[in-house]
Amino acid sequence: MRLPRIKSGVKSAGNNKISVTLMEKGYVQIYTGDGKGKTLAALGLALRAAGAGLRCLIVQFMKEGFPYSELASLSELSGKITVERYGTDTHVLEKRTPSEEECAAARRGLDRAREGMTGNDFDIVILDEVCPAVHFGLFTEDEVTRLLDIRPETVELILTGRYCQQTWIERADLVTEMREMKHYYRQGVLSRKGIDS
Repeated sequence: MRLPRIKSGVKSAGNNKISVTLMEKGYVQIYTGDGKGKTLAALGLALRAAGAGLRCLIVQFMKEGFPYSELASLSELSGKITVERYGTDTHVLEKRTPSEEECAAARRGLDRAREGMTGNDFDIVILDEVCPAVHFGLFTEDEVTRLLDIRPETVELILTGRYCQQTWIERADLVTEMREMKHYYRQGVLSRKGIDS
């Protein structure tokens, strides 16, 4: 079995040439299920990739405005890891159909992911909470499937969240299901800063 390699190269950026690291082969990964740790698994992968010189774009859906502690840590790695957030989960909390504005914000995230994936700027693109974004009607399964269709061979694509579409699971190269066996939330323990948010 041939292992994928990482190679160095030079890329032009205007009049400057910058050293970059390129993957020869990328894969599609999915972290799904009802258990805790899907986003953290993707962030751990981004951290590892940054240490290897790879560039990572994290597009987060339905998390805009939430002060997750990992954003402070990731800002220290802004040269290697880019995090962008598109839309909130207000429509989920209010148990209503998402508005046109909420759908438009989510679609801007998909557009940014497409741009990041095809523009040779990133080796890894993470679509965080893309599965529930489809489940709750922010965009369609087909819109995300089109991203799978156009993914360059050298880009790793990671999808996270509950409610993953079976068609994506069938197409993915790696699927991990986080299954909740026990959670302190059920004992009334809410989100703890630095642990859960």
